[in-house]
Amino acid sequence: MNFALILFVLTVVTGVLWVFDKLVLEKQRRARAVRLLADFDQRNAAALARKEPIVEQERRTLEEGAVRQPAWLEYTASFFPVILLVFLLRSFLFEPFRIPSGSMIPTLEIGDLILVNKYEYGIRLPVVNKKVVDLGQPKRGDVMVFRFPLNPSQDYIKRVVGLPGDRVEYVNKQLTINGKLVPLKKSEPYYDPDRMQYYTQFVEGLGNVEHRIIVSDQIPPGLGGGFPNTHPGACQYSGSGVVCQVPPGHYFMMGDNRDNSEDSRFWGFVPDENIVGRAFFIWMNFGNIGRIGSFN
Repeated sequence: MNFALILFVLTVVTGVLWVFDKLVLEKQRRARAVRLLADFDQRNAAALARKEPIVEQERRTLEEGAVRQPAWLEYTASFFPVILLVFLLRSFLFEPFRIPSGSMIPTLEIGDLILVNKYEYGIRLPVVNKKVVDLGQPKRGDVMVFRFPLNPSQDYIKRVVGLPGDRVEYVNKQLTINGKLVPLKKSEPYYDPDRMQYYTQFVEGLGNVEHRIIVSDQIPPGLGGGFPNTHPGACQYSGSGVVCQVPPGHYFMMGDNRDNSEDSRFWGFVPDENIVGRAFFIWMNFGNIGRIGSFN
């Protein structure tokens, strides 16, 4: 379901009705109210002169009924300002997402509700996702939401590892970028309560960001080939890992849960037009409220 498209259509429909109501229908209702009140005042002139409460209340009820929006407008045009605000916030500022899988553990856990900055990498037109104002580019280490290149109706979240033109090697579970090893510091083991299993945990220094990753000692480093790929031939597979050359205008993405993440090692690269934004804040996890806060 393309929620952005649905929200856009709702904004347009309710906006057209709201404008039509303000410019046409509201004036018609007020003109009708004037006619009804003039007739009422003529028929009840004596009672109104005596300020009889029942008659005065009847007049107020008549006026309120005459200017009141019909039900079909109350449930359409009246919601336009709220829908417009949500549309603008979601399209150009911040969009909420829910983490559905464990590919970004330990940084993000299943059930985390996160916010994504929609303008940091440039202002894009909603629905078509075309960039119209360039405000910045993804950096190594950013956690980024993007439309899956092989199925753009799906949103993925991974970490930016390779920039356009980079040579990325992931061999024997060690990351190398442009011939330089990415530094790792061993940390305490990570315990996954869902799998009831411990994983080896490292602190990885990627760009200006230090973040945690986990690896499974039971899974061999080789990936094999033969996966559907955005750029067949751009990656070379072996029994020890994979080496990829990132094409211009594309990004190489990896999950922090290195042995449980289907990412650029398997399906290729993310083009700039598929970028949604940078994830930066956990605003709720109903299973663990203590996770609320920013993250790297």
